Amino acid sequence: MSKRTCLAIILAAGEGTRMRSAVPKVLHKIGGRPMLGHVIDAAGTAGASETAVVVAPGDDAVTRFVATEGGGTIFTQRQPQGTAHAVLAARKALAGGHDDILVLYGDTPLVTGRTLKRMRRALANGADVVVLGFRPSDPAGYGRLIMDGRQLAAIRELKDASAAERSIGLVNAGVMAFRGDMAKALRKIGNSNAKQEYYLTDLVALANAAGKTVTVQEVGANEVIGVNTRAELAGAEAAFQRRARQVAMDRGATLIDPESVFLSYDTKIGRDTIVEPQVFFGTGVTIAEDVTIRAHSYIEGAAIARGAEIGPFARLRPGARVRDKARVGNFVEVKNAVIDVGAKANHLAYIGDAHVGTGANIGAGVITCNYDGFAKNHTEIGAGVFVGSNSALIAPVTIGDGAYVGSGSVINRDVAPDALAIARGRQTEKPGWVAAFRKLSMRRKKGGGKETVR
Repeated sequence: MSKRTCLAIILAAGEGTRMRSAVPKVLHKIGGRPMLGHVIDAAGTAGASETAVVVAPGDDAVTRFVATEGGGTIFTQRQPQGTAHAVLAARKALAGGHDDILVLYGDTPLVTGRTLKRMRRALANGADVVVLGFRPSDPAGYGRLIMDGRQLAAIRELKDASAAERSIGLVNAGVMAFRGDMAKALRKIGNSNAKQEYYLTDLVALANAAGKTVTVQEVGANEVIGVNTRAELAGAEAAFQRRARQVAMDRGATLIDPESVFLSYDTKIGRDTIVEPQVFFGTGVTIAEDVTIRAHSYIEGAAIARGAEIGPFARLRPGARVRDKARVGNFVEVKNAVIDVGAKANHLAYIGDAHVGTGANIGAGVITCNYDGFAKNHTEIGAGVFVGSNSALIAPVTIGDGAYVGSGSVINRDVAPDALAIARGRQTEKPGWVAAFRKLSMRRKKGGGKETVR
């Protein structure tokens, strides 16, 4: 099969009116990636050498996504006249002479590359058309797959099915694969139906009439969830999360309460990493082995190295890099910054646009003042530095290796290595001042005395 070429045609021209959204339906996200992106990825995993995405006229957002993030060639279906009509909108791609054709849907985001490979393998083994089927708990509304032994004899729409056919639990998922030489049969599909549309499912009847081999590949219902409403989007997200959590655990991560951990499509978690409850991973997160992610942490666009500890209640924003055995503690936010080997920021700190050197200690309440109202500026904190609690480091600034910043300091100039920097008002004390002020305040309440306490 590896030598067979494959064209994936992804139908993404649906209006998605039931989503009630200004965002095109196929660009709503599952696991942080637009549904269409998941389908494109699955096609690539299945070995598609070319991808055609069929969109509605003027669908600029989908076109931009395909051009910048998805990959593939855009074709436009000028009028919504059915699924076969939509496939033929990509006729230039169909003319490329591919061995296998996959027809997918941009709103069915959980179909896997493994399943599509299985469909292609059936083509390589002699099938002419392969239809994806599943057995839902409630088959109402789905076209039934009428089998004659191993041959798919027909796809019967519910309104046309007999009582016996309606009892069939195997239904049509919509996804189809066929040999490249079957593409010419698409032009024979007519529109003699109530909607006067051209249905791809009619290819099954045409193939049977021509003596071709038509088979079914069956998958679990969760893999072919179609999304037309916000509720169905939530259902697909839940199914995606169950799958992603299982993959993470199968690869050696411990999720203490899996259902409270949310992953993105590209989350990578190393072996023997422990993830406590209520953790959210946005896109672009890579976690090495032996990491501990404490509860209620939010992590996106970050890389966490071996043996590090994050949280609880930590936030890592894009560009955060936490090196080996470093510590980012409770209510610490890190953005576009490196926390180097063994460094720690244990409490209530903001570290943005900075480098915290090896073994440095960042005290509670420390902030890097990285934004001056116009631009972001860098703070360099050297190896072994101690920054005392409630200090503000006004960037751009460098704290040299081994330096010590006294608590409560406002640092706006570079600090030399091994120096002590203290930048705060000198403490003064006036013995007896409070007692005198208290007496004066009581006299004022009684209407007398204008003197002041010095």
